[in-house]
Amino acid sequence: MSVKQEMVGTVVSDKMTETVVVAVERQVRHELYGKTQRRTSKFMAHNTGNAARKGDRVAISQTRPLSARKRWIVTRVVEKAQI
Repeated sequence: MSVKQEMVGTVVSDKMTETVVVAVERQVRHELYGKTQRRTSKFMAHNTGNAARKGDRVAISQTRPLSARKRWIVTRVVEKAQI
């Protein structure tokens, strides 16, 4: 049994039906100058039951391809957005 990759990010869009866009931020060091930089990647994730809303911090894990661009699923809501 393989271990699925899991990441934590922020929901930036919830306008689609049962799909959210999650922005995952990471820090990398510049190869030449050594300064740390923030890089953001956006992933489309399946949102079962519309549990996650815009602004929530969620955990997503890798799954089989669900559509042309969707390969992640929301596993849990880590922190709700403050209204």
